[in-house]
Amino acid sequence: MNVTVIHRVLIAGLLALLAAGCSGDMDDLMSYVDEVKARPGGRIEPLPQIKPYQTFSYKADARRSPFVQERGQATGQLAGGPKPDVRRPKEYLEGFPLDTLNMVGTLEREGRTYGLLQTQDGLVHRVLPGNYVGQNDGRVTRVLESGIEVEELVPDGIGGFFKRSAAIGLD
Repeated sequence: MNVTVIHRVLIAGLLALLAAGCSGDMDDLMSYVDEVKARPGGRIEPLPQIKPYQTFSYKADARRSPFVQERGQATGQLAGGPKPDVRRPKEYLEGFPLDTLNMVGTLEREGRTYGLLQTQDGLVHRVLPGNYVGQNDGRVTRVLESGIEVEELVPDGIGGFFKRSAAIGLD
C-alpha cells in the first residue's frame, strides 16, 4: 500500500473516534434545559415613551457670525496695542525658541556689556539690548550678569499682540 493511503485511513479513523467521543451521555444537559424552560417567564418592562421632537427656530440674522472675523480684526486694528515690525530683517537667534537658548556668561568690551547665548548646536552668540531673540519677536531689554531680560510680542488670538516679559537665566 502507498504511504499516503495509509495516512488517509489513519486520519479518517482518528476523526471517527473523536466524533464518537463527542456524542456521549447528554441526559443531564437535556434535563437542565427542560428545567429552565419550565420556569415561569419574567415581566418585561414596557418601552419608555418617546417624546415628540420640538423644533427650534434659530433667528440670529442680525447678529455677527462667531465664525467670521470682523473687518480690521485680522490685522489687529481692533485689538490695538503693539505690533511686530514685519519689514525688519530677522536676526539669526530669532530662529530658536527661547527655552532652547542658554546664557553662558557676559562679556564687557568698550564699555558695553554683551550677553553670551549658546544655541543647541553649541555655538555662542553675543547679544546687546535691542537685539532680537526667540520666535515671538523677543527683544533684549537688559543684559545682567545673572540673566538676559527679553520682552516678547505674543499673539492674543484675535489678531492683535500683547507684550510678555521673559528671561534667560545664567546656567
